[in-house]
Amino acid sequence: MRNGVWLLAVRGVAAIVFGLLAVAWPSATVVVLTTLFGVYALATGLLHLGAGLSRRQTPGLRGLFLLTGLTGVLIAGFTFFWPSITAFALAVLVGLWAVAIGVLDIWAAVRWRAARLLAVVGVVSVLAGLLILFRPDVGTVVIAQVIGVYAIVAGVVMVAAAWQRGRSPVSATRAAG
Repeated sequence: MRNGVWLLAVRGVAAIVFGLLAVAWPSATVVVLTTLFGVYALATGLLHLGAGLSRRQTPGLRGLFLLTGLTGVLIAGFTFFWPSITAFALAVLVGLWAVAIGVLDIWAAVRWRAARLLAVVGVVSVLAGLLILFRPDVGTVVIAQVIGVYAIVAGVVMVAAAWQRGRSPVSATRAAG
């Protein structure tokens, strides 16, 4: 269980760093996330197109690669030509992700029983996700700031939960045994 504690602590520190950057530069955060998504979609699309054009593929697989490759290139085009739509869609995905990860954190807290702080992370995550999903009209910059504040709070609580979990007698007994 010791690895789980360290992973939680590292996850918390990463969340704090990301949150601080998102709060400090919300506009840049939106632009960077949108651009990275576009680059990823383009690279994946081009790789799939290359695989689809390869003679080594079976005809059915070749068609699937060509279809997914073309889809990736088209999505990259939408991302680069209409970044505001992509940022809005990305905000919705972040909202969905925050709700899902929050529910999982709450489940993990119930399972660990001693990790009450992780339940707080889960609740904060669900609330931030719902705020993003119900109010996407507030703008992507504000959403980036909400995401940043959420990440800072969640990160601090995760680090505290890892510290608490690492100091608990149950964790020490499992690590020794």
